Amino acid sequence: MKVVVISGSPRKNANTQVIMKYVFEYTKSKNADTKFINLSDGQIECYRGPEEEYNERTKNAASDIMDADVWLIGSPIYNSFFSSALKNLFEYINYKKTEGKVAGITILAASNIGFIDVQTLITQLLSYFRVITNPKAVFLTTESISENTISKEEDKKRLRDMVDETLKIASKLHQD
Repeated sequence: MKVVVISGSPRKNANTQVIMKYVFEYTKSKNADTKFINLSDGQIECYRGPEEEYNERTKNAASDIMDADVWLIGSPIYNSFFSSALKNLFEYINYKKTEGKVAGITILAASNIGFIDVQTLITQLLSYFRVITNPKAVFLTTESISENTISKEEDKKRLRDMVDETLKIASKLHQD
């Protein structure tokens, strides 16, 4: 099974990046064919239309997403929405190549507000791509991050459980 982990924050020292690197390492220990797309690297270009030419990093990220069976997506909440960098990334994705994929979601916010709204927005986006979304998203606040690491073992367990459940859903769907 091919898995892609997406850190949806464009910020260089993003807390979302800390969380999604943990998700990536854990997922890679369970599934060798796992790739990491980190939007804080700043190498994904702004979408300008289908007839334009884009850099290799942008084309590879889009290809990795369309080739993957499972998407593990992490996004911060910015202005009551998921990150615009994440939305930009999905402009490159061809919905005709994504039906039946499975996604897990992690959302990070400064406080306990807006999680369900942003989960709904991401789920609606994924629905457009005909992606089946694990209904058990992980909601974390920035209090979960200390010195560039996840400080609470309970939060790490919730992330591992989300990965395990998402991979389980995907394996059941792809048994045939």
